[in-house]
Amino acid sequence: MTTAEPAYRRPAADVARELDADETRGLASGEARARLAREGPNTLPAARGRGPVVRFLLQFNSPLIYVLLVSAGVTALLGEHVDAVVILGVVVINAVVGFVQESRAEKALTALAALTETTATAVRDGARVALPAAGLVRGDLVELEAGDKVPADLRLLRTDELAVDESALTGESVPAAKDPAALPEAALADRAGMAYSGTLVTRGRGAGIVVATGARTELGDIHRLVHDTGAVQTPLTRKIARFGALVTVAVLALAVLTFAVGLLRGRGAAEMLTAAVALAVGAIPEGLPAVVTITLALGVARMVGRGAIVRRLPAVETLGGTTVICTDKTGTLTQNQMTVTAVTAGGRDYTLTGTGYAPSGTLERDGEPVDLDDHPALRETLMAGAACNDAELVRDGDSWQVAGDPTEGALLTSAAKAGLGAAPPRVAALPFTSERRFMATLHEDGTVYAKGPVERILELCDDAPADVTARAEEFGRQALRVLAFAKAHTGAGDLDDLPPLTFLGLQAMLDPPRPQAARAVRTCHDAGIQVKMITGDHAATARAIGVRVGLGDGAAMTGAELAAADPGRVAATTVFARVSPEQKLRLVQALQDAGHVVAMTGDGVNDAPALKQADIGVAMGRTGTDAAKESADMVLTDDDFASIERAVEEGRGVFDNLVKFVVWALPSNIGLGLVLVAAILAGTALPVLPLQVLWLNMTAVLVLGLPFAVEPKDEHIMRRPPRDPALPLLTRAMTLRVLLVSAILLAGAFGLQHWERAHGASTGEAQTIVVNVFALTLMTYLFNCLSLDRPLLWRGVRRNPWVAVSAVALAGIQAAYTYVPAMNDLFDSAPLDTAAWLRVAAVALVSYALVELLKRVQRPR
Repeated sequence: MTTAEPAYRRPAADVARELDADETRGLASGEARARLAREGPNTLPAARGRGPVVRFLLQFNSPLIYVLLVSAGVTALLGEHVDAVVILGVVVINAVVGFVQESRAEKALTALAALTETTATAVRDGARVALPAAGLVRGDLVELEAGDKVPADLRLLRTDELAVDESALTGESVPAAKDPAALPEAALADRAGMAYSGTLVTRGRGAGIVVATGARTELGDIHRLVHDTGAVQTPLTRKIARFGALVTVAVLALAVLTFAVGLLRGRGAAEMLTAAVALAVGAIPEGLPAVVTITLALGVARMVGRGAIVRRLPAVETLGGTTVICTDKTGTLTQNQMTVTAVTAGGRDYTLTGTGYAPSGTLERDGEPVDLDDHPALRETLMAGAACNDAELVRDGDSWQVAGDPTEGALLTSAAKAGLGAAPPRVAALPFTSERRFMATLHEDGTVYAKGPVERILELCDDAPADVTARAEEFGRQALRVLAFAKAHTGAGDLDDLPPLTFLGLQAMLDPPRPQAARAVRTCHDAGIQVKMITGDHAATARAIGVRVGLGDGAAMTGAELAAADPGRVAATTVFARVSPEQKLRLVQALQDAGHVVAMTGDGVNDAPALKQADIGVAMGRTGTDAAKESADMVLTDDDFASIERAVEEGRGVFDNLVKFVVWALPSNIGLGLVLVAAILAGTALPVLPLQVLWLNMTAVLVLGLPFAVEPKDEHIMRRPPRDPALPLLTRAMTLRVLLVSAILLAGAFGLQHWERAHGASTGEAQTIVVNVFALTLMTYLFNCLSLDRPLLWRGVRRNPWVAVSAVALAGIQAAYTYVPAMNDLFDSAPLDTAAWLRVAAVALVSYALVELLKRVQRPR
């Protein structure tokens, strides 16, 4: 039986009765088996990924590749089998490179399913039994204790100091205390009567009735969001796809036109098919996929050294175009480690330096270190926090972790920073309960320590300073969590009768921002990148952290307000609190619809759908869940928001280098097409053959293009605004430069071909001249493109020695192409004399000079 009213809003007994569940004996085994057969196992549906064969075949799914495959087929039909094999070889090599470099198949759903692979303690037939969580059904009675992973969504029946870490699901930095009482309408993080699948019990014990399993749990809702969220094309892949489609249409139209014009002029069909194939092969930038892949891969390698692992290659460039970073709070901007930052004792205020659980830091008053011997009230306040405590600090290599409640871990750290030793052995304790609302411990020396909320501890004290409540309220306005401490002495051996207490002081704590977070946010703002914090935590906490890291002026929008807010207010807001996974996803989608390139950071299960939807998802490597990591494009190994800023810088450098390569490479393709069309229109012999065109595209273009992959970043790269996502890959100025060099190649190659033929050169010599005009002009144009806006000849060579290496390598390769007999036989090339080389060099030098002149004219005044 089901009802429209959520389980947390109804008494637990009513929920159990509706599910025909027994609150003490649990389900009968036979009934549980019947329900399991009817409802299915308590697991999340596994994702069906593409197999390796399908992923390899998808590498051929490109209009440019279709044209090359058709060209190979036509060439084979014409009997030019060597040419056909070479064209096919180029296509297959590109496919293999893409397949090898492609990211691993997405495992987000598998990772989410793994969160429920645990053992549960259930009660069936009146007896406690351990069984796989997959075997739980609705109506099962499940028992929980510290350290357990909640195996399904439970409506709690009984709790005893029960607290659950729900940060991976809600973003809350503090474990949520649980209480079985029914509640009115409440956000997910405020439903004290529920325990949700995949969360972790940090203290206490409890029992509850299973109300949802598998895909019907809150975790299952996130699984569905991830499943329904399609992979988003990055700006680079979108631009290259548009560029590829444009080139394909232009090449096909030009090839058909060339073929038709040739036939109309009386030339043979076979010759015109060869010309059309040469045009198609020449105009398509076969080297582009390889150079793009290599440039991205080298960017990935550099980013590993800067704390980031990239799972999908285009993500490198996407970072450079990011206009908005949507960041989670807990574990991303903050450390997800509660830290005491202020103490009030004996009427004095103190501060503690250091963050996280590491016991490194100092106690200070007015900026000066404190000697505990001179501050007895401070000593006792810190000792109370360490003694009235069930947690334990554990060193894990270079880091410190807490076993138990994070709040109690913070108290242990504050005492350790002050150099306090262990408290006297404990002989009795009163644990914290929702009814008692404080914890007390009795020690061998008769000392009683107590801690709890300020108002509750004040009730237990005979007297207290008058300003305690006001000081606690001031801490609260700063979004600090405040605990009060008191002590007494007793001769009793137990705590059945708590003696009157003496107030000691306050300790105030928060989950602190990461040390470099504020600087990184400021650098992003300087680079024109908006930063928005999106969290499931309380609005007051979100506002306080936002102010500390430089986000906004203390204003925050809650998830409830987000649904009704107008787009303008949403766009102006930088801090969002109490936001559900669905709302995070919709916010990312809204920013994308407004034309932004969105990077989303996070570490929890609740972040997975938004991480997948974003143009680039960034997960935390140390504290992040598997679900977050597998939904992300990039994982930060140091969990530091500052690494994102460094990654953005690297991404901008990668994009700059890709643009430089495209500006440099396109004139070769356009020039080859124009030379072939001019030959057809003029009725002359073909200036280049398909195999010679492939030689140019796969040697000159690759050898000279590779230095762009290691070109250093511009020193002012993070002082300029992000590029407009709506702009095309090439600006108008770049397009004009490409057309100028294409025209120079057309005039130089076609003109020299006519010159050589008119002065008795053979067809092979004339074609060799054309190939070398393209090779040497591309070499000089390489020096033009080291900077797209200023001359950078020798300084460019000094800062990137690979430019000189590639130029020397190309000279050697072209010498072999021209003079080695085997190469002459394979490519129909022929040796050239010195005068011919001088004419070729003249074309290349004229090209260099004209491009530098154009750059000077185009440079902003």
